[in-house]
Amino acid sequence: MDTEAGHSPPSTGLQLCFCERPRRPDAPQTVRREAEDTLHTMSSLKTLSLTERDHQREIKAKGHPYWTSKRDGEVHLRQEDAFTSQAPITVHDMVMNTAIKYANYIALGSKHRNGWHLLTYIEYYEECRRAAKAFLKLGLERFHSVGIMGLNSEEWAIASIGAIMAGGFSVGILSTSSPKACQVIAESSEMDIFVVDNDRQLQKIIQIQGSLKHLKAIVQYKEEIRTWLQNLYSWRGFLDLADGISENTLDQVIDSQKPNQCCALVYSLSVTGPPEGHDAQPRQHHLDHGGHGPEAVLQVPPGGAGDPSELPPSQLHGGPALRHVGLHLCRRSPLLRPAGCSEGLPDRHAAGGEAHPVPRRPVGLGQIAGQPEDRPALVDPVPEEDGPVGHVAGTQDKQEADVQTHSPLCFSLAKRLTFNRARRFLGLHHCRQYFNLGLGLSRATLDYFLSLNMPIFELYGLSESTGIHTLSRQQDFRLLSCGKSLPNTHTKTQKHNEEGIGDIYIWGRNIFMGYLNDEENTQEKIDAHGWLHTGDLGFLDTDEFLYVVGNARDIITLSSGERINPNPIEERVKRYIPIVRYVVLVGQDAPYLCALLTLKCQVNTDTGEPRNALTSEAVAFCRQLRSQSTRLSDIVYDGDPVVLEFISQGIDAANAEVPSDSAKIIKWTILRTDFSMVGGELGATTKLKRAMVARMYQAEIERLYEEADDED
Repeated sequence: MDTEAGHSPPSTGLQLCFCERPRRPDAPQTVRREAEDTLHTMSSLKTLSLTERDHQREIKAKGHPYWTSKRDGEVHLRQEDAFTSQAPITVHDMVMNTAIKYANYIALGSKHRNGWHLLTYIEYYEECRRAAKAFLKLGLERFHSVGIMGLNSEEWAIASIGAIMAGGFSVGILSTSSPKACQVIAESSEMDIFVVDNDRQLQKIIQIQGSLKHLKAIVQYKEEIRTWLQNLYSWRGFLDLADGISENTLDQVIDSQKPNQCCALVYSLSVTGPPEGHDAQPRQHHLDHGGHGPEAVLQVPPGGAGDPSELPPSQLHGGPALRHVGLHLCRRSPLLRPAGCSEGLPDRHAAGGEAHPVPRRPVGLGQIAGQPEDRPALVDPVPEEDGPVGHVAGTQDKQEADVQTHSPLCFSLAKRLTFNRARRFLGLHHCRQYFNLGLGLSRATLDYFLSLNMPIFELYGLSESTGIHTLSRQQDFRLLSCGKSLPNTHTKTQKHNEEGIGDIYIWGRNIFMGYLNDEENTQEKIDAHGWLHTGDLGFLDTDEFLYVVGNARDIITLSSGERINPNPIEERVKRYIPIVRYVVLVGQDAPYLCALLTLKCQVNTDTGEPRNALTSEAVAFCRQLRSQSTRLSDIVYDGDPVVLEFISQGIDAANAEVPSDSAKIIKWTILRTDFSMVGGELGATTKLKRAMVARMYQAEIERLYEEADDED
């Protein structure tokens, strides 16, 4: 089984978490001391202290710009005052230092059918070194890549870090990628080795291996191998190859690496072709360097809170870099478990060796984590009228999240009678915190969850910023804001309009190196001072909270030359017309704005296609209007006068709030279907694809302006 970002989470995949786990006391003291001594010896054999070596690397990095588009290029690392006490280190050194400090703490756990398989940090580090030596034995060349395609597993993480230790690039590939997409990625990254999880992924590589001039071997780490190939290895057979490479040989490769060199390639996909049979093709690929430091550490609440992810590691924003952040956290690293498993990690402290679950604290994450394992596939939201107590108490408690006060009696009562039941109904009763990354949530959605004492913390980041850049948290929470910049990173806005909205620029060691073999776009993205031009629009308030309101690509330029940001107008329309799901403003080079509307329709859970039937929420709203419509066709084809009049009034109300006449919607139409990923209007993360919508509904758009011309 496979999955991709924005699609249903895998039912048999493994879950990625950052967890704090206890030290294993069952390891004999002598073994523990020997392991620690071994790692300290490995560290001392580097011949140069980390401080001295980092200083030499810093000297070598001077004179380089902040970006590069070459696979063997070096960049200037940010060495400003904020980083004076935080020398950059390579991925290997970070993993090794963590293993030295937390040698016998549990680092990695995978739950299989026959139980848990646990690795301490020492064992994790040693497995990564074995994988690195095996890659070298297979012929992995410096600055060539290892492609990893599969679901969450410890082998995925070990292969990724092992590839970097061996001097190659870690390249995560979506398990839903077509053979053609795999071929394009392999060719552009000069891929020497493919690592796949099952026979289904293997068959894709077999189809294209004849055209891959760099391919030397394939490793399959799950399932029994069904196809015999001379260059195909099982995971165990692959690791056995490590015996043919000496530790000294690997250390020489590791010592040649620098924090300002590339360690991973991240590919983003674009959809081409007709919606019925589109093929996902790599669109951009960029380089992430290994210059990690404490400034990249996420602020994780104390007490061992985990960050579960049901998506393959290749789909996380920033790919391998987020896993490296986990290793950098104090005693926190990936915990992998099947998505359908609700129990926690077995407690190795249990008497008699019997394993008992250790309670875990999941964190609900939007585009990163997918969906909780027991959430219903489709649920209708609970009407606000059904829980007024919960709405008041929940909002009061969380809008000022940083104020520590005793909960009032009414809040405790509401929590017991409303909040806890709502969480269980939504399948979120195990979650303690909720995050959203990517597509911004509407005010109505944020208010709804806040009314149930479930504040959603918005994050902001790009794959070009190696994941997140700003973070909302309990102490820094404001509705509609993406929070504040991570420590030792910076955010600013430039080129403000009359409303104070400007282009968002970000800066920090988390910024990527550049686009591979694309110097022109790299120079446009990163300026001479190291600021990343995100292309997003927003503003910072007086307390440095970031608010994102749109993207520069979405701006509509009318024939008069006036530039209109459609996002706030579209959100305003949805607020006034609750039965509308999507609003798309059009009008590029036209005299005025028009709007395409879709109504909230049910979704076929098997195909993902929108149905003709309206959602129960939309039907209930029609009943409030005294309309009997239950289907989209009742409104579009039969022309329900009640609903159409309400929509017209909603458009007028939204127009009354715009700053200028040019920002008013003059014409609108209801489309004959809701948007979906299957239909092609939405991307893999449910983000609206405006260009695709404009092409697909060009006839409807032209009809809107033709009607206006006829009236003239």
